[in-house]
Amino acid sequence: MFDETDAWAERIEESVQGIEFSTLLVGCRVPPIMAESEEMVWSDLGLTSPETLKAQFNREVGKAFSARSGSEVDFKRPDLVAVCNPADNTVDLEINPIYIYGRYRKYERGIPQTRWHCRECHGEGCERCNFTGKMYADSVEELIGRPVIKCCDAEDLILHGAGREDIDARMIGTGRPFIMEIVHPNIRSIPLSVLEETINSTAEGRVSVTLDHISDRREVETIKSGKAHKRYSILVEVDGDFSEDDVRISLSALKGASITQRTPHRVAHRRADKERKRDVIDINLRGIEDGQYRIEVLGDAGLYIKELISGDEGRTNPNLTECIGAPAKVTALDVIMVEGVVPEKVNKFQED
Repeated sequence: MFDETDAWAERIEESVQGIEFSTLLVGCRVPPIMAESEEMVWSDLGLTSPETLKAQFNREVGKAFSARSGSEVDFKRPDLVAVCNPADNTVDLEINPIYIYGRYRKYERGIPQTRWHCRECHGEGCERCNFTGKMYADSVEELIGRPVIKCCDAEDLILHGAGREDIDARMIGTGRPFIMEIVHPNIRSIPLSVLEETINSTAEGRVSVTLDHISDRREVETIKSGKAHKRYSILVEVDGDFSEDDVRISLSALKGASITQRTPHRVAHRRADKERKRDVIDINLRGIEDGQYRIEVLGDAGLYIKELISGDEGRTNPNLTECIGAPAKVTALDVIMVEGVVPEKVNKFQED
């Protein structure tokens, strides 16, 4: 088997044609009969810590291929994993994804963060979705993903966001932290500045991004589990004639308050009906625009802002409708800051 080390290195070389990489890890699937045979040898010779066939094969073939390609071995996060199959002399490739950390801004209302499959056909395509399989024509994920997939000759792109805004809300200000996972990229050496410029020029006026560093799966878990505070700028319509002082006094009852919120009616079809407690850290009136009140809110992650204003038929308490004594509702919502600790930068990207 080890007489064929160079032949295996050549097979790997043929299989990686057209794929860009700088690090690689070699693995193999040892046929069961060979694994059983070597265990019998260990037993017969009384070996207590033998070198396995698999470990030796991976090391020798890895060294042979590295000598041919100039690539480095990376045991933790290789660009490629080449799995050799001695049973049929084939090589299977696993192209690991690229993770990139950044922030996005969404300037257009009516765009969901990620692809939203049609509720009727679940992505298959039907009359309701005009055979697109989607509830909405575009998403932030797709507006970012399409140019990146093309640049990296990739299979797909998955967006992992630090929370998400409502479809009818804009995400402006400092932007929302996210990590994009580029699936099966054949090209890996594109500088972040080029990717950023390509995305921003392609999605101009709808979405923009600032890309910061190369990330990894651990940071995805961190960003998904983080509980960052969020700042909102909202326009509120209140039935009746109220002065700015009336509104400020009513808002003062919500400042610093712990809000009890039952799952809102508008999301009850997709979320468990339960009660949550969230804090309003700060809330202030910023002025009046066309008879509506411009209000800024800083709240816990998971605080339903629309229901904080309307009360959602008593499912959110306290609320502005209750405090001011008249029906109130949000007519426009913008997320202007997603606060909290930015995940530690890992594997910082450096452009050559």
